[in-house]
Parts: sequence; structure tokens; C-alpha cells
Amino acid sequence: MTSEESAELLALAEESGLVHCTNFNLRFFPLVHEARSRVADREVGDVWNVHGGYLQDWLLYPTDWNWRLEPDKGGALRAIGDIGSHWMDMAQFVSGQKIVEVCADLHTTIPVRRRPLGEVETFSSGADVERADAPMTTEDLGHVLVRFDGGARGAFKVSQGSAGRKNYLHFEVDGSEAAIAWNAERHEELWLGRRDEPSAVLQRNASQMQPSSAAHTFLPAGHAEGWVDTFRELYRSVYAAVAAGGPPSEPDYPTFADGHRANVLGDAIALSNAERRWVEVTG
Repeated sequence: MTSEESAELLALAEESGLVHCTNFNLRFFPLVHEARSRVADREVGDVWNVHGGYLQDWLLYPTDWNWRLEPDKGGALRAIGDIGSHWMDMAQFVSGQKIVEVCADLHTTIPVRRRPLGEVETFSSGADVERADAPMTTEDLGHVLVRFDGGARGAFKVSQGSAGRKNYLHFEVDGSEAAIAWNAERHEELWLGRRDEPSAVLQRNASQMQPSSAAHTFLPAGHAEGWVDTFRELYRSVYAAVAAGGPPSEPDYPTFADGHRANVLGDAIALSNAERRWVEVTG
């Protein structure tokens, strides 16, 4: 979907007064909400630096194939559009600041892949099928510098060919008083960084979490909640808005506005990479 199309959908949704949602489910890990609450409460002080990335290895080999490799199905951006969009949504959600400028370097590490001539399921290598060469036009990895509207700077990297990284979505927020970091491969832990006292790791435990984040966790500490549970929490918030008769003024779930912003950010990143310069994010 283009940014023009998502802008039209957003306008229609807002005119209708109906509840609308974009499936950025990953922000609904309970400790991501905890990080957001602590940043909002100024536990880290002034936010200076927001950095991290999203690394996977499922497209490491030239024989790995998926529909996301086909621009007519997955779009002109791949790693940025597929997983970078989730990082940017999470970084903005946690920091409370919007990305307003980008400077990007994108790269296709495997310029020609071996496409199966038959259908292959997602995440399947299909090692024993007949193949043909398929030139690639979308990126396997990207590095992006970002500037936020609240004055913070940052950077993130995305890769679908980082061996051993299965779902390494991670961020760190550095501030004038402390730091907070989290990663999806250890999603039950939130790192709290201090300079003049011991740093700490907060385990997911409702009794030790902020009320707003504790509301998104159901199982006792030590009983892992994971990726599947993020969908439950996302749509529990959405259905609560439906039951209330319309969207709240400040929803904690991602709306069409967040989906449209992801498209606009993708456009800016693509332009920055093409023209090798900083680009302001408009729209």
C-alpha cells in the first residue's frame, strides 16, 4: 500500500468515527508498555538517544524464498517495510517522540536469489525443489540515522540475514538520568541502566510494574507470556474502544494514523537512500 492510499484510508476512517487499527502488535509486550510509562514519568530524564534495531536470519541464504521478496506483493521496501516499520513504531511509542528526519543507507546483500518454481510456504527453505535465478531489487539490510521532534537523536539497523538472530527486535532509550533497554528475544526482562547505583533487570511481574503496563499482563511472574499474547492485548484494547462506542482521544493501540506514518517514513527512507542525504518526514 502506498502512502497516498493509506492517507485516503485514514481520512475515510476518521470521517466515519469508527474504531480503526494497524497491526503493530509488538508494542503490546507488557515490558514495552512499562518502558513507555517510565519514560513518560521522566525516570530516564530528558531523552537524548533512541537506538536499536531488528535483526532476523530467515533470509540468510540465496535459496531462502518468500513472497516478501517480490515487490509487486511486498512493496518496494523489504527489510525496512517488513520489520523496520515495527521498530520505528515501537521507538516512537516508547519515547513519546515522532521521527521527523532520516538519513538512510540500504543494501541488497544477495543480488540474485534462487526462486522455487513451485509454491513454498513462508519460512520454508524448500531445499529439494526446482529453482531459477531471480534478481533482487529490495534491501536485505539497512542502517538509518533518525532525528525526533523532541530533540532526541537515534539510529537503527534492520537485517533479514543476521545468522543466529531469530527475532532480535531491540531498543535502548538513553536519557540525562538513566537508560532503559529491551529486546524481543528476552521479552520478559527490562534493563534499567544507572550510573551511580547498580543497574537492574526488571522481570515481568505485575506487582512491580506501572498500572498501565501491569494491565497488559495476565500470567504470574515466571510463566512466560509471549508474541501470541501481544495480539490478545492489542485487540483487547481495540474491542474496548468498540464497546465504548468509538475511538478514545489518545488510544494506546496503533491506529490507521500509525500505519500511514509508517508508509510516510518508508517513503522518506527510500528517498534518503536514493539521494544519499537527510530527508524531512512530511505528512
